Amino acid sequence: MSAITDLPPADTRAERGRLRTQLTREIPRKGDRDLLVATWNIREFGGLTPKWRATASDSPKRDLHSLVLIAEIVSRFDVVAIQEAQKKLEALQALLIYLGEDWSVILTDPTEDDLGGNERLAFIFDRSRVEVSGLACELVVPFNWNRENPNRRIPEQTLDRQFARSPYAVSFRRRGAVFTLVTLHVYWGSKSEQHIAERAKELTSVATWLRDWAASPDSWDQNLICLGDFNIDRRGSGLWQAFTSTGLTVPEQIDQPRVIAGRPLDHYYDQIAWFTGDDAGTRALLSVDYTDKAGMFDWSATALADSGLTNLQKSYRMSDHYPLWVKFEVP
Repeated sequence: MSAITDLPPADTRAERGRLRTQLTREIPRKGDRDLLVATWNIREFGGLTPKWRATASDSPKRDLHSLVLIAEIVSRFDVVAIQEAQKKLEALQALLIYLGEDWSVILTDPTEDDLGGNERLAFIFDRSRVEVSGLACELVVPFNWNRENPNRRIPEQTLDRQFARSPYAVSFRRRGAVFTLVTLHVYWGSKSEQHIAERAKELTSVATWLRDWAASPDSWDQNLICLGDFNIDRRGSGLWQAFTSTGLTVPEQIDQPRVIAGRPLDHYYDQIAWFTGDDAGTRALLSVDYTDKAGMFDWSATALADSGLTNLQKSYRMSDHYPLWVKFEVP
């Protein structure tokens, strides 16, 4: 049995080196005034096979080799929102050990029902660059919130149930700038009209909540950045309109179709967005400056590139999503 603290085999070190070269080429370095925020749905990020290479008979398929590659990607950012963390914590705990004592995590408990699928939402962050500033909360739908608040600007298409996985908000501080990250993994279900309608309700409810939070003088702060897996199929769709209905804006650098597990698809599942104007009634916008630098990191160019695995097989070792990232500058 091997451990993440062992010296990796030569082939793992070589592949890690190629991945590092790609990361250095495509991801900005962490500068003194920079803030690098990312979001990544890491498929079924729970169990771990304590071998450097999982075999056909091993379960789960995520092994130490893949975890080292995941860690190299995570280490390039200040904060990473993780979706599909699981009830089991072996992979997450090993990831933190590999990253070192400067790294920490704050996460939800698992959602233990059929809709939530035992998933957690998590933020992994570099404590040498950011710190938790005091706020951590899950968004829940108030009981009868339309009937008890008839004067609030609540769209008709809102939830009559709780979220499948409650969105998770945590405030961080970087060089005196406080910002709140809100991560979510929107209900999927299937491609049926009923399940698409349920997704739209979740997206509308989140967008409404964020608008009210940004406009409230009593909120913790107005630097709200929403990120995660929104399960939006395409731009301009009803799901996209629900997501952007209250003024949330996606930077143009990532406002394009995503690629998932090597398959070009016209999907916008993963998003990073914030308010950019007063048309949504927000009291304040970002006090951190967006640098016009953002992107999607296609790890498949180097990670597991020579493994001989199919894209589906790679997805259980790395993921079926690629991380999105945005660079800000703080005062």
